[in-house]
Amino acid sequence: MDGKENIKEIYLAGGCFWGLEKYFSLVKGITGTEVGYANGKTDNPSYEDVCYKDVGHAETVKILYDTDRISLKSILKLYYDVIDPLSKDRQGNDIGTQYRTGIYYVHDEDEEIILNSLEELQKNYNKPIAIEIMSLKNYYPAEHYHQKYLDKNPSGYCHIGAEKFEKAKQAEAKKPKFERKPDSVLKETLTDIQYEVTQEDATEPPFKNEYHDNFREGIYVDITTGEP
Repeated sequence: MDGKENIKEIYLAGGCFWGLEKYFSLVKGITGTEVGYANGKTDNPSYEDVCYKDVGHAETVKILYDTDRISLKSILKLYYDVIDPLSKDRQGNDIGTQYRTGIYYVHDEDEEIILNSLEELQKNYNKPIAIEIMSLKNYYPAEHYHQKYLDKNPSGYCHIGAEKFEKAKQAEAKKPKFERKPDSVLKETLTDIQYEVTQEDATEPPFKNEYHDNFREGIYVDITTGEP
């Protein structure tokens, strides 16, 4: 995969979205996070609506991730580590339907992965898990002041402990896959000398390539795969 083809999204609700967003923003392979309100009964709710009116939205984190670097299964494992999966409408000191736990998917193929993951999680408990599982019905980004809240307010409230943030930073990402492009593509994208050197064992004349006197910082990558 290349470009945006390997970027997928998943929406996770797990109590106050400030901490959950910060937590996932630290994980390798997560390419973007945003907080918002999901799967409620009204359009474009405000924070006050979600807190004080019966609008049914859950505080939710939108997660974009690189499937070449991290799997949905790994993301869910990290998610389970910072929620109480048995608690209904409550996480930490936060109480209300907006603080319910939920996994909301947009890719149909993710449903089976999620259900299998929950089946494994359930084996650790005698009581039924309270996590809501459903496709994403609606999602509205939260107000600007909620976005990256803990980055802007490092001492702000958070129900997730600092040790969990450190664990998120250390979470192992998958090593990216570097695959050789098809020969037909290489012939179209490489110059004659590049193709001859990389594919036909030719030798490039010294001091003739565009990088022989290049001293800028950086790394060289395999022109046929992109591997450093």
